[in-house]
Amino acid sequence: MPPHDQPSEEHDHDNDHGHDASDHPHHEVEAVSFGVVTVSTSRTLETDESGDALVDLIESDGHDVARRELVGDDRDGITETVAALVESPGVETVVLTGGTGLSPADVTVEAVQPLTDQEIPGFGELFRVLSYDDIGPRALLSRAYAGTCDGVPVFCLPGSKQGATFGTEELILPTIGHVLGHTQERNCPEQ
Repeated sequence: MPPHDQPSEEHDHDNDHGHDASDHPHHEVEAVSFGVVTVSTSRTLETDESGDALVDLIESDGHDVARRELVGDDRDGITETVAALVESPGVETVVLTGGTGLSPADVTVEAVQPLTDQEIPGFGELFRVLSYDDIGPRALLSRAYAGTCDGVPVFCLPGSKQGATFGTEELILPTIGHVLGHTQERNCPEQ
């Protein structure tokens, strides 16, 4: 490999294998502002148990929910809502619950994918692997998805309270500080 293509020993972030968050403490973002979006035509903010559970988990983990939205199962509406949250100065991470199944109305992933500049394939992969322990081969029906939109992580979770809380508790909250450390570093010019 030519010298300019060799990764720096002290700053090799393209190879994230074999290290954990403690290897890069400067990457940790402690308190994160979230936007929480429920995708549903049948729920209201008053009857949204999944969204309520996500807000409780996020806040009990020391983070803030800056915005809470409810949008119908409408591809354009979902895209517009996510785009607005990504542009909102008070939102660092967006979590959607609902619309990740296989019915014709489930269009959350299709609405979010065009906005993403980088996918995080390991999120959906790990969600399905870990879900297998609880629900067996039906885990393959989950289309949990994640990516970044202009450096803002966006996570798409199932609409069920169990699926939404599982993904938030087991995958998003333990890693979000490290994820944001990387995306913020990527979006800031070198000093």
